Amino acid sequence: MAKGTTKKPAKRRRVARPSLLSGEEITTLFARLRAERPAPESELEYADPYTLLVAVVLSAQATDAGVNKATRVLFKDAPTPERMVALGEAGVRERIKTIGLFRNKAKNVVALSEKLLAEHGGKVPQSRAELEALPGVGRKTANVVLNVAFGHKTIAVDTHIFRIANRTGLAPGKDPRAVEEALEAVVPDEFALHAHHWLILHGRYVCVARRPKCPECAIADICRYADKTEPAGDVLAQKAT
Repeated sequence: MAKGTTKKPAKRRRVARPSLLSGEEITTLFARLRAERPAPESELEYADPYTLLVAVVLSAQATDAGVNKATRVLFKDAPTPERMVALGEAGVRERIKTIGLFRNKAKNVVALSEKLLAEHGGKVPQSRAELEALPGVGRKTANVVLNVAFGHKTIAVDTHIFRIANRTGLAPGKDPRAVEEALEAVVPDEFALHAHHWLILHGRYVCVARRPKCPECAIADICRYADKTEPAGDVLAQKAT
């Protein structure tokens, strides 16, 4: 080191908070979720990596059911990047106007289709960096496409996974990236491919935000959530006393 210079401190890497569950509990948790849904799948309707990519971009701040309703019309007319570009922003807007943020989403869908044609031969790339370089595609969208279309062991942390990871103690974190890193560190490899879907579906149908269905939950005895809901009969009995 030259005289008179000071060494810059190394940039501290964010370290994910450890799971509150033991390794055995984590394995049991995923084994039970797998038993409930042995072959989990995305609830978005798609035919190939391109239509999956578009559907995921459209799903931001929208329900899968709402997106599917729109894409049934959109993909009938534009199932490829070439046809999407030919349809244009106005055409895309008209077909997806039932979902939130449709104007900006239409702009991104046409722009990403143009970029796929210009830089990737119309094919969806299989690297996170190339996916995130597409208009309207962030880390969560890239992770979904990598997992569902190409079989990568990625975890896209949406609102459901963020809630479950913190609520159960499986992978606590203050933001989605921290939760993603924590999950990658603790999910056993045998469950890694489908962990994303098991957690999302559990959050969508059982561990819901306002009143989780704890009496129906397969992992309630493992979960660290302090305010578990009780069976309806027990609640009524308590009110009567």
